[in-house]
Amino acid sequence: MMNELPQHLKKYCVDQNYARYTPVDQATWRYCLRQLKDFLSKNAHPVYIEGLEKTGISEDQIPRIEDMSEKLKNFGWTAMPVSGFIPPAAFMELQSLSILPIASDMRTIDHLLYTPAPDIVHEAAGHAPIIVDPEYAAYLKEYAQVAKKAIISKEDLDLYEAIRELSDVKENPTSTAEQIAQSEKKLDATIKASTHVSEATELSRMNWWTAEYGLVGTVDKPKIFGAGLLSSIGESKWCLSDKVKKIPLTVDCIKQTYDITEPQPQLFVTPDFKFLVKVLHQMAEKMAYRVGGKTGLDKAIQAKSVNTVQLDTGLQISGVVSEYIQDSAGNIIYIKFSGPTQISKNDQQLSGHDKEYHQHGYSFPLGNYKQVGNTLQYDSGVTVTGDLAKTENGIMTFKNCTVKYKDQTLFQPEWGNFDITVGNKVVSVFGGPADRKAYGDTDDFVAARVPTPNYSAEQKRLFALYQNIRDYRKSRTEWSDSTIMALFDKCLNEATDQWLLYVELLEIAYMSKLSPALSKKIETHLQTIKSNNEKLTSVIDDGVRLAYA
Repeated sequence: MMNELPQHLKKYCVDQNYARYTPVDQATWRYCLRQLKDFLSKNAHPVYIEGLEKTGISEDQIPRIEDMSEKLKNFGWTAMPVSGFIPPAAFMELQSLSILPIASDMRTIDHLLYTPAPDIVHEAAGHAPIIVDPEYAAYLKEYAQVAKKAIISKEDLDLYEAIRELSDVKENPTSTAEQIAQSEKKLDATIKASTHVSEATELSRMNWWTAEYGLVGTVDKPKIFGAGLLSSIGESKWCLSDKVKKIPLTVDCIKQTYDITEPQPQLFVTPDFKFLVKVLHQMAEKMAYRVGGKTGLDKAIQAKSVNTVQLDTGLQISGVVSEYIQDSAGNIIYIKFSGPTQISKNDQQLSGHDKEYHQHGYSFPLGNYKQVGNTLQYDSGVTVTGDLAKTENGIMTFKNCTVKYKDQTLFQPEWGNFDITVGNKVVSVFGGPADRKAYGDTDDFVAARVPTPNYSAEQKRLFALYQNIRDYRKSRTEWSDSTIMALFDKCLNEATDQWLLYVELLEIAYMSKLSPALSKKIETHLQTIKSNNEKLTSVIDDGVRLAYA
């Protein structure tokens, strides 16, 4: 699969490196999945439980992404491991190729109920199961195709980096309160510095309120289908309570902001998955890639990022749109790009017109013209005077060229050749370069890796305890009061406050149908841990409840 990826996407693919998952990671996964399945079997879209099984996701161990990918092929998809956040444009392009990017990192036990950073619980147990529904899978692909065309602004990229940093810092167990505060301050400043809402921001909101935090059914009795809810033990329960406002989904959801680091105060409800496509199309009709013209150019200029302007002749100019000139009737008659610019047709870069050749920018006139001697006279009043060197692929190349409009000199001979992309109007403006592979990296494609932690000797001793319990659960023939009690005593001596160890022990003690007194001892110790840390009350109570299930 890696070999089939476009070159600019390969850098986001990582090895899952399954051996890096610690026994604590495996126990955390198991707790999450047991709790989620218990609640979501009644409160999620009906395809959820079926989807877990069909995509190879079990509660006993963190899934191998390559195995999931093989299962997903039955539904026209594959899966690819990535590390943490990847840029939205990269995520959408992968999704448009029917590839589900799965963050291979595992949330820490401290962020068991909810993590702001992408992890394998969210991606695998959240996104993958609902893909089994063909109508929902169709929406995801359609959404990705639309999102690929969205104009991403420089502000979007700054915000993405600030959110990624805060999420990574919050999830990192070694982060200090000062580091978290600094990242929060950076995100707050970035949000305050925002001057406009881009298409990419609007599309991200639609994705958030559907694929990530969507509800389906009726406002009175909704079911969960968004991956953010399906992967959050705490928020999956919270979201269905009266404390969260339920709103019928419309295209106006793109006006509603969200905070990725906090639970959501309101959610949107779609009647079914087909309705998602209808709302998406309503959004797309207003986007620059559909409307083109002045509206599209204004969005591109405001974005200050690499975008593509497509003409009615099919020619595509990709770069940073800096300005345009209109005539008295409001027609676009001249467009300027700053910095490296590419010219393409049918999303294929034209020979001789790469961003190195047009590295200092590019400009061209639009509209009807007539040739008088060595001058092109445009109906708009723009004149191009020079020696026509060649005409190729709809581009006229002039040497010794001067371009004027009224009293403005738009191009001078000493600047080099002047290349005119022939066309009358702008039919589309869309995000990114037309030929991304040929253009190369743009600012929106930044690859970051979640650092691999270094574990202390104390942590490694803790891992050994979790592994002992994991191994013991599998070897049921060796179960006895004495061996369970020995494990219990060892845990008390070496990790007395590790609540999840005792939840796992309690489950084994109950399943073994041995001494009830032993189960009582374990449960009593869990009550002691609870009394020392009230924040653990809900996770311990839920763990005990399922241990006896």
